[in-house]
Amino acid sequence: MDLISKIKNFSKERRATVVATASATLLAIIKLVIGILSGSVSVIASAIDSILDTAISIFNFFAIKKAEEHPDDFFNYGKGKIQAIAAVIEGTIITISGLYIIYEAISKIVNKKTTQMLDVSVSVMIISIVVTWFLVRYLERVAKETDSMVVKSDALHYKADLLSNGAVLLALFLVSITGLDFIDAIFGLAIGAYIIYSAYEIIKDGVLILLDRSLDPEIVAKIGEIISNTPEVKGYHWLKTRTDGVHNYVEFHLVLDPHMTLEEAHKIADRLNCKIASLDPKRGWVITPHFDPYDDEEINVLFFEGNINCQEYENKSSKEDKKEDDKKS
Repeated sequence: MDLISKIKNFSKERRATVVATASATLLAIIKLVIGILSGSVSVIASAIDSILDTAISIFNFFAIKKAEEHPDDFFNYGKGKIQAIAAVIEGTIITISGLYIIYEAISKIVNKKTTQMLDVSVSVMIISIVVTWFLVRYLERVAKETDSMVVKSDALHYKADLLSNGAVLLALFLVSITGLDFIDAIFGLAIGAYIIYSAYEIIKDGVLILLDRSLDPEIVAKIGEIISNTPEVKGYHWLKTRTDGVHNYVEFHLVLDPHMTLEEAHKIADRLNCKIASLDPKRGWVITPHFDPYDDEEINVLFFEGNINCQEYENKSSKEDKKEDDKKS
């Protein structure tokens, strides 16, 4: 099987990282050569950013590949959180590149370096803007279709590149008409600061997933409405949600008629599972309902805190069961 055929068999997410890698590599080579020859800090800064883009996109390819692997005996929940780890690493690398660009800009101001080959540098940045614009459009489309955290991060990153490339182009234009080389350095400082700022959101999203942040409040509220609006459900508690970037995980306790058959309870849970999963069909879902004859959230809290006494638990359960039987009689 040739390379093109292999790429066609990749998932949309992995194909997106291949396209991003190829684009970043091409731009990195062109900008680095012209940046060194011209002495433009802005162009060199953009070249360094493109080199990092290449490394990040390669890393993202393997991160997505691992995240797509099925659960096994060792990783029972799969490896979806690899994407969150990749996002944190990507954001950290972007931050370091922003700091280096700021260092280079300050160095140019201090050492009063001049910029050469302005016409060629401007042409390179125009090419870079055009290529990056098409790449951003493509990545945003794939991110929308797949809801992949890694592709979203890549799209955000390249969008920041698009803006920084525009700033570089403006800096070179201003230097060409004013002859003031420090303008290039000032724009380099601004680009470095913006790159660091753009990395913050990428790191934050990755860290929140690693910390098992709940799903979006709107989704959680809709899950609550779905459960509450089910006629056979007397109540619910212990609703917990999280995501690993690939799958959404939901668990909750349903208060049902204690005399209901297991088959009836199971059918209710199946209907709930289907409605909940329909809230975001792009993601996989792992939904775990638990059936209760009464509201035992207090017991759940004790279990969670590690303070449960099995004898007390059995006594409380017996008392609650007796209450339910008394109501029936």
